[in-house]
Amino acid sequence: MRKFLTIFFSVLALSSYCQDPQFSQYYAAPLYLNPAFAGTGYGHRFIANYRNQWPNLANGFVTYAFSYDYNMTDLRSGFGLIATVDKAGSANLTSTSISFVYSYKVELANKWVFTPGLSFGYANRSIDFAELVFGDQLDFNTDGQVPTLDQSVNNLGNANYFDFGAGFLLYSKMFWVGYSAAHINEPNRSLLNEESEVPMKSSIHAGFRIPLYHGLLKRIRTSSIAPSFIYKSQGEFDQLDIGLHFLYEPIMIGLWYRGIPIQQNVADNISQDAVVLILGMQLNNMEIGYSYDFTVSELGTISGGAHEVSLTYRLEAALRSKIKKPEKFIPCPTFNK
Repeated sequence: MRKFLTIFFSVLALSSYCQDPQFSQYYAAPLYLNPAFAGTGYGHRFIANYRNQWPNLANGFVTYAFSYDYNMTDLRSGFGLIATVDKAGSANLTSTSISFVYSYKVELANKWVFTPGLSFGYANRSIDFAELVFGDQLDFNTDGQVPTLDQSVNNLGNANYFDFGAGFLLYSKMFWVGYSAAHINEPNRSLLNEESEVPMKSSIHAGFRIPLYHGLLKRIRTSSIAPSFIYKSQGEFDQLDIGLHFLYEPIMIGLWYRGIPIQQNVADNISQDAVVLILGMQLNNMEIGYSYDFTVSELGTISGGAHEVSLTYRLEAALRSKIKKPEKFIPCPTFNK
């Protein structure tokens, strides 16, 4: 059974990772979503993201992301760095990347802002050869310990490649819409010295924030609702996330649906993935978010859904006190402002 699971999850990882990993809290991973989000805060911003998908399955999918960005107002520019690591399967298929991100702000009429962005990265993909089991090792009396004679093992290696992306945002203080494209150069990341191009990933995302007024409390509590959506496509895969966030400072609650119910998947079932519940809290310049994906696809509850945690820290309090005309600052299209 151990050898069967090793093979199963290795194949699963190799086949399913033609799509990029995703974050349910996409707003808490802005540079991962779109390079145009670089510098959309008031100052320095540090973000850490963690996602554990299918925890009930042995060695499922685990993704980490760490990012930093800064709003350089004198140059009307945003600069940032993002590093991602994701692991999948019993053979520890690992993809690691680090990218430099740049965006430029163009102020339009009526306090609208147009922001194009670019990302330039370098990535590595590897696998733990010691955890692989080949066909000629499937002797259950040896527990897979006999050496393999499969010649394909000689072709296994690491993949290193450059990766490029671009995007744009158009937003005001209450509304935002954007488009991003990752893997524009469609790099080859095959581990077998063959052609295995990463298909370009496209994303369209938009939302708006509706302030809620509630008498005298509006002076001591920020309250709003924020409907939004994100549509992603990569190769033959596409997905729609649509949901709503409710903020009553310092608490945020979100509910999302992931799937395209008017579309059928390859098994002729309704194309749906998960319902996502998100809880968040803001503590001074820090935000903490937790979300859980309730699986509603044919995979069912056996997978264990997905857990996700985000942590955002902003160094902006000192900067705000020096702003003479805050209306000239770029509004940040997040759910907590």
